[in-house]
Amino acid sequence: MRLINPVPGRTLVFAISFLCILWSASLSAKPSVTEVKTTMKLASQFMLDKVSYRGAFVWSYLPDFSRQWGELEARRSMIWMQPPGTATVGHLFLDAYNATGDEYYYSAAERVAGAIIFAQHPSGGWNYLTDFAGEAALKDWYATIGKHAWRLEEFQHYYGNATFDDAGTAEAAKFLLRLYSAKLDPKYRPALDKVIDFVLKSQYPVGGWPQRFPLMHDHPGKNQPDYTSFITFNDDVAAENIDFLLMCYQVLGESRVREPVIRAMNVFLTTQMGAPQPGWSLQYTPELQPAGARSYEPKSLHAPTTADNIRMLIQFYRMTGETKFLARIPEAIEWLESLKLPVKPEYEGRSHASFIELGTNRALFTHRRGSNITNGEYYVDYQAKHMLAHYKSAARVDTDRLRREYAQALALSPEQAVVGSPLHAMGEIRLPAFFTLGKVSVSDLNFRAQKPDQSADISAQARALIEGLNPQGYWPTPLYYTTNPYRGPAPGEKKNIPPTEAFAATMVGDEWDTSPYPVETPVMGISTAAYIKNMGVLIQYLQQQASQ
Repeated sequence: MRLINPVPGRTLVFAISFLCILWSASLSAKPSVTEVKTTMKLASQFMLDKVSYRGAFVWSYLPDFSRQWGELEARRSMIWMQPPGTATVGHLFLDAYNATGDEYYYSAAERVAGAIIFAQHPSGGWNYLTDFAGEAALKDWYATIGKHAWRLEEFQHYYGNATFDDAGTAEAAKFLLRLYSAKLDPKYRPALDKVIDFVLKSQYPVGGWPQRFPLMHDHPGKNQPDYTSFITFNDDVAAENIDFLLMCYQVLGESRVREPVIRAMNVFLTTQMGAPQPGWSLQYTPELQPAGARSYEPKSLHAPTTADNIRMLIQFYRMTGETKFLARIPEAIEWLESLKLPVKPEYEGRSHASFIELGTNRALFTHRRGSNITNGEYYVDYQAKHMLAHYKSAARVDTDRLRREYAQALALSPEQAVVGSPLHAMGEIRLPAFFTLGKVSVSDLNFRAQKPDQSADISAQARALIEGLNPQGYWPTPLYYTTNPYRGPAPGEKKNIPPTEAFAATMVGDEWDTSPYPVETPVMGISTAAYIKNMGVLIQYLQQQASQ
């Protein structure tokens, strides 16, 4: 019998189809615990040994480490503290340690702790970033890259103190608390005590906290004093500090923090405005007057902060059982409902103006003109057109949800409300085993731009991550945002502001602006936040398998 030669094209199609079937089957195969743990270890070794600088991390990197970024372009020797930076990676290592029992992850967390303790300000808190190269190098970064980031005004001036903004101090403080409580290693107690003292010392007698501490007043804004000394609600400054102190109260038995926590709760009541505008501002002067902050944060009341503070008051009732925290919530919700914007294209589907003019309830909108830090400026008017891309003057506020949450709290008696309260719980209290399985990013634009995994099957997600780890040991991630390299001071003078609005609604100005901006064709790089998220999926998979 003569064999017939198969048609070459059909053979190729068959081979490709067969390989696709095998690949699809491998993706659908349930990963083993060993496979998951091996992938976690490889990814973590790469991050710690190749990506980190002496245990410190920024947010994203080019694969050859020629450039790296936190909220702005960073230098290789920098320690970025804003989540999802150095402390968040430390939390992830502790999460992995709790999930696997592998001492490698505890040792990794200790390496991170070394960087964090190095970065701790003498006062006890942390700045957004620090540099292993020393203070002179950090000052130079502020004078060049930081100073020329047109829209990131918080980086345009080197204060030399610590900040509560963007959870920079809270994230590190909670990590040190977790690390210390894991094995009660006394070498971590001094740094932990130092930050507890910092949070307590920086609190105003009325109960609030400034944005930065020790207090400084050397960088006034346009027609206003330096806002960093103001009592701050913006970016959860008060909420994060309360959360940390409550952890210390529960886990360490630090009774001295209880009274400061109560004072901090009461400042939410003290700062609520009276009728007919019973809302809150982003920040207040020490005299408890609403105040502005950055150039695009005018002196006003703030609708999103009002919604956040209503939720905090509900939480305080559940902690204390004191009805005073519920008393003025209805009028605040009614005020928010009265501020709803009409449905118009210029509001981009948002329900409320963020900034509400004091005394009039008129919506305020922030804009900019010019092209960079030298010839550009921000201004405020009543027109919604050309809203800032990086800081919208309108927001989504769900007043129906606020009413439901308030009604649920109101239905509880004080005795029912405090069940499980951290201020009333008795017996040994342990911290949660995992801190990074939910939201891991505050400001990382590259991570925000990633497309979420639509698969609800965690087994399929885990299999995809196992297959997706490249030979180097990381998950290649598209970096949708980049920055212009610093090229020296921008030419021109502020008095010669061009009339153009070409950069009114863009994320970046001209080539002298070092602010981050989106690119049409992203490069593939290394993302700290993507690593944390992916490790979280694998940890959840291990937890699922352990429970079966």
